[in-house]
Amino acid sequence: MDAPVVAVVGGGQLARMMQQQAIALGVQLRVLVESPTVATAQVVPDAPVGAAADADAVRALVDGAAVLTFEHEHVPGDLLRALEAEGVPVRPGPDALVHAQDKIVMRTRLTEVGVPCPAWAAVATEDELAAFGDATGWPVVVKTARGGYDGKGVRVVGSAAEAADWLTRLAPGEALLAEEKVPFTQELAVLVARRPSGGPDGAGEVRMWPVVRTVQENGVCAEAVAPAPGLSAETAARAKEIGERIATGLGVTGVLAVEMFEVHHDDGSSRLVVNELAMRPHNSGHWTIDGSVTSQFEQHLRAVLDLPLGETAATAEHSVMVNLLGSALADPRDAYPELMARYPQAKVHLYGKEVRPGRKLGHVTVTGPDLDEARRVARGAVALLRGDDVVRSR
Repeated sequence: MDAPVVAVVGGGQLARMMQQQAIALGVQLRVLVESPTVATAQVVPDAPVGAAADADAVRALVDGAAVLTFEHEHVPGDLLRALEAEGVPVRPGPDALVHAQDKIVMRTRLTEVGVPCPAWAAVATEDELAAFGDATGWPVVVKTARGGYDGKGVRVVGSAAEAADWLTRLAPGEALLAEEKVPFTQELAVLVARRPSGGPDGAGEVRMWPVVRTVQENGVCAEAVAPAPGLSAETAARAKEIGERIATGLGVTGVLAVEMFEVHHDDGSSRLVVNELAMRPHNSGHWTIDGSVTSQFEQHLRAVLDLPLGETAATAEHSVMVNLLGSALADPRDAYPELMARYPQAKVHLYGKEVRPGRKLGHVTVTGPDLDEARRVARGAVALLRGDDVVRSR
């Protein structure tokens, strides 16, 4: 019996980690990669080179595949709709994926379905941005509607003039997203998996992992802790309800990451507002590889193939994931002897990327009953991979 082929657009670390679960499930990945040396091309034999916007390359990719999915959102919606019309299962579909591609479309739809969002407006001129800032209070957050990630395409401004360069570059009909600057207490992430069938009413089985606390550095996820420390059961339940409402309301298939802000009030209450969406495995879910019964990568494959979803319970009291963002070492693996001797409980995941300042090169996960100890070990292991001792000796 031939293995089902899952076609994936994008050759970064997410598809690379998906391959490990595909091997375990006996599923074949065919991945459209940006070059023969990117992270996924190093580990997936069937990795044609091509651009996500190249219709011929994407059509060749899906030939004979059971389903098309993605490790990033930058695929033209018109192409995906054409493939759907030709009978190719596209998961998540273009009508869902657009909410992760276009922030204004996302904000519009989430507001319609009653999901809590920051105050926001689509603005195309300095006057419109000034009116929004005057109404909500300065500073405000300005985002490009499309293309931004990991802090790119985001700017905090104290006046409309500070976004003038972005505004003047807008094409007719385009706009920027302006949002209130939320005075959040902590950042949370809810990871949801949904498949097209199953569930109590047959409208789609949904499973969720424990709510995660994330820590950002320069707009990039640096750490994730699961479950979120000190989060009340009531707030965790509200966060999961929001995540499920978005997954079902937008018709998502696969893994959905919902990034949120928690805001505390003087009376002791708190509220949640949704910040961003990603319709694919997500950095906030890397801990699931080592800390959950079913990882986000296995679950994504199950979901897009419409297979029953796996158990999402944590396998340890605490999981701490710390990203390796750049390194002073030409090859972080040079730290392995000391790291593995000093921290034998640390699980290291490197992505096969060339070292660059601030680049996501890998992550370390530590699980266990003591949160402080797990955090100390994970941070210590990453410090060795980052070559902190090398930097101090210079």
